Parts: sequence; structure tokens; C-alpha cells
Amino acid sequence: MSDASPSFQPRYFAELARLESGNFWFRARNRLIVGALDRHFPTARNFLEVGCGTGFVLAGIAAARPGLALAASDAYSEGLAFAAQRVPAARFYQADAGALAFDAEFDVVGAFDVLEHIADDAAVLRAMHRALRPGGGVLLTVPQHPALWSAQDEHAGHRRRYTKRELVAKLRAAGFAHIRTTSFVSLLLPLMALARLRKRKRADPFDELRIAGLANRLLEAVLDIERGLIRLGVSFPAGGSLLAVARKAP
Repeated sequence: MSDASPSFQPRYFAELARLESGNFWFRARNRLIVGALDRHFPTARNFLEVGCGTGFVLAGIAAARPGLALAASDAYSEGLAFAAQRVPAARFYQADAGALAFDAEFDVVGAFDVLEHIADDAAVLRAMHRALRPGGGVLLTVPQHPALWSAQDEHAGHRRRYTKRELVAKLRAAGFAHIRTTSFVSLLLPLMALARLRKRKRADPFDELRIAGLANRLLEAVLDIERGLIRLGVSFPAGGSLLAVARKAP
């Protein structure tokens, strides 16, 4: 069922589920996603997450928007088992992201660090567009800057890192409009680039996630500053990741 990179191993889900809740990047990204959902889609009644993994993002949305009807899909049953424990009220589907069996059913569809795992990302964007009601919207996060490619991307099963121009062009080709993008992990970009260069040869797929203590708290505080600026309307031109918001034409 999965078109994900063969370097990604379903056995990784257990360790990922253990590390997510304490890691600065996952925590800050959740708050960024919830903030974008609240700002751009405050009246949404239902939400589908494509490629939900262990359900960490879905759990964050469930806590922040308790009235929102939630559904999620993933190609891997191993990830869905964790997600169902985290958000038991949601509906879950094991499905290929490029072949979703939904037609005009959701107000918002999200995919968070999913597209980079899939060879035919255009098919996923078309499937997300089809799943949306007229006037509905999409939320996406993807890794940015091909120059940052490293062994960490290979361990994560990435097929690409995106440029802003590439992502916007693919969204438009899939039928989306009113696209807003911003980079994030922007203030930390020099540190991230240095870390990627220094750790290019390491073989631990979770090396970047094992940050604890004061360093973890400081990095999270920096990303919270970024999030506050994005909430005020700032769009960062460069960063480790991209956030995109777009709408399906009414």
C-alpha cells in the first residue's frame, strides 16, 4: 500500500512515539499547526490528516479543537495503532496517500512532513484536493532547502527537500489557490546547517531528536518566538521547514 521510501522502517514508530512529546521541534511544530488551523480555518467542522504516523499532531489538534470531527489515514498499520491510542475518538483509515477514497468530504486536510516521503507527491496533492469541500483548505509542512540534504533525510525516508517555488507550483498544479507560505526553524537555520554538516556520517535515525534538558527548552523557546512572529503576519524567507496554507476554489 505504501509508496514511501524503502529506507523508512515501520519499526521506527515505537521510538518515534516515545521521543515526540519531549522534543522541541515536534512540540513547537504542533503549536504552529494549531495556530495556522485556528487563524485560517476557524469555522472548520471536520479535519482529515493524511499520513498521521503516531498521531502526535492529531492529538494536539484534538486537544486544541475539541469540537472538530477528526479523521486520519496512514499507509502503515504500525503507526495507526499508536494514533488510535492517542486520539480514540478519531476515525482511522489505512490507505495510500495518493489514492484516498474521499470526495468533497472535509473542510480541512493536512499533511505534516509527509509529501517528502512519497515519489508521486503530485498525486497526493490531487487526492487531498479531491477530498476537500469547495472552499475548503489544506495545511502542509515539508522540509526545506535541498542544500540541507544529509544522512538524516536518508534515515527518515525522505525523497526530497523542497524549495518554496517548487511547493507553490505543485499546489497550483493540483488546483489550489490563495497560497500562503512561510519558512520556520528560521532563526535556528545556521545551527541546523552546521549540525547537518557535522553529523553527515552518523547512522542513528533519531540522532536529531535526542536533545534534552536546557538545550531542548532553549530551542523550543526560539521556535515559539518564530511562531509569535508568524502569527503577527511575518513570513520568513528561509528555514529548515515550510508551512503552506491553500484553498480549493469554491
